[in-house]
Amino acid sequence: MTELLIAPLSEADAVLQSMEDASPAKWHLGHTNWFFETFLLRDHMPDYRLHNDRWPFLFNSYYEAEGERIGRFARGMLSRPTVEEILNWRNAVDEAMEPLLDDPRFTDLIELGIAHEQQHQELMLTDIKHALFQNPLGPAMFECSGTYACSYQDEDHSYIHHGGSVQIGHDGAGFAYDNEGPPHQVILTPFELGRRLVNNGQWQDFIDDGGYRNSALWLSDGWAWVQKNAISAPLYWHENDQFSHYGWVKRHAAQPVTHISFYEADAYATWAGGRLPTEFEWEVIAREQDTAPTSNQMDGTEHLLPEGHADLFGDCWQFTRSAYLPYPRFQPAEGAIGEYNGKFMSGQVVLRGASCATARGHSRASYRNFFYPHQRWQFTGLRLAKDI
Repeated sequence: MTELLIAPLSEADAVLQSMEDASPAKWHLGHTNWFFETFLLRDHMPDYRLHNDRWPFLFNSYYEAEGERIGRFARGMLSRPTVEEILNWRNAVDEAMEPLLDDPRFTDLIELGIAHEQQHQELMLTDIKHALFQNPLGPAMFECSGTYACSYQDEDHSYIHHGGSVQIGHDGAGFAYDNEGPPHQVILTPFELGRRLVNNGQWQDFIDDGGYRNSALWLSDGWAWVQKNAISAPLYWHENDQFSHYGWVKRHAAQPVTHISFYEADAYATWAGGRLPTEFEWEVIAREQDTAPTSNQMDGTEHLLPEGHADLFGDCWQFTRSAYLPYPRFQPAEGAIGEYNGKFMSGQVVLRGASCATARGHSRASYRNFFYPHQRWQFTGLRLAKDI
């Protein structure tokens, strides 16, 4: 899937880095391969020799235990190695991995490597979208099939929960990241959670009512961010259009709003007379739904636009009002792998669900995504909660 997604890009496209938060598509291609070569082949196959002993410096992301690495801001300067060279490296690692695939000692680490690559598929899609957006020509990454169905309908129905003591966290069945546990009890007061995501039409009403000009709606840091950056609409909006992986396309009122910051989501919730849910409220509602997620997630290159399905998962990640913090008794794993999630538990907020760029099946009730409050280049949106 990773190689399918990168296939339409030119060599120049693949090296673009539009901001420090984003990475070039070519870097994602190499970093996901570095993960397998480093933590499986290098560490567990005594006879394995690195494909190129200089490349770990280029493709290590943030693992301090793995030593020095190129600055994140400089990843866009990597004109070499070429995409073809990285693809050849991936093929060599795939072949070398074969003996490990059926060894139960490595099952958990291989699963982590696969999940890690799925995360980077989504990051690669959102990063290249931001990079192509900088081009005045508005280039398309994929051909638009024109089959997008906005199934969103304005409804006031909500999920209702009467509160009480609930268990939060992954129950241990199947794969999960370390930050999804340990399971623990949380006390909830009665609340309701909207069945539908806030859509573009509703967001336009917020804009028309002066939402971006009314300081009373905003958190202090959010209002300072709006003023400093002259924010007046979601990212990628221009007149009646929005930028997408298919170039500039018409913006439909019924589509879920995306590419908003936590600050914007919180201000909208205040304006609408509601609030953002806590991550625990979101999880308990998701856990009570018996059906598997059926909404819009990434199966390929066909539907990388929110469509408005009636599902807790898909279309866009949903902001909560919860700070990204460790659960009681959380302990990171030993070694470099322990740096995967725990070291980022400061200053970020939790998002739940999945987006149209999230790999199909890479979602579950306990999954905790996290971003800084000002970031909005990912597919981020919201649904409203209210106290009962």
